[in-house]
Amino acid sequence: MTTSSEKTDLLAAFAEQRALLLITVRGLTDAQAGRRTTVSELTLGGVVKHLATGEETWTRIMSERDGELPDGMLDTAQYRMAEDDTLPALLERYATAARATEEAVAALPDLDVGVPLPKTPWSPPESEVWSARRVLLHLIRETAQHAGHADLVRESLDGANTTAQR
Repeated sequence: MTTSSEKTDLLAAFAEQRALLLITVRGLTDAQAGRRTTVSELTLGGVVKHLATGEETWTRIMSERDGELPDGMLDTAQYRMAEDDTLPALLERYATAARATEEAVAALPDLDVGVPLPKTPWSPPESEVWSARRVLLHLIRETAQHAGHADLVRESLDGANTTAQR
């Protein structure tokens, strides 16, 4: 019996979470992707944009390991679909971010590599270092959480949900 590596298993779990999110936004127009449907400010396009930004940011943090705050990490515009954003462009950006993450993880010697975290307003006063594994698990958790948000927004939009669309 052959077993896969931890990197392979975690990247597969991450890909599954991304795929669920992509089901949620399947078949939408830009107008639908930008529509707020609940008391939350979240829109489906905003969720995709945030996840693309988050993945780009955390992949850079994991790859560079310099402890520097990446440009745009704290920009709240990442949560909203701007008037000039299109869902296809956001989805392409998300796919590009996914490929970059997979390449960055594959390039790591192992998932125990230390990743110094940048200082943010919510950081503890002392410096923190996560393993690359923890960064990857954080990204998987973020994606799963926001895919759930997206499913609620989509169901409020037109009654569709990820389970029914599989």
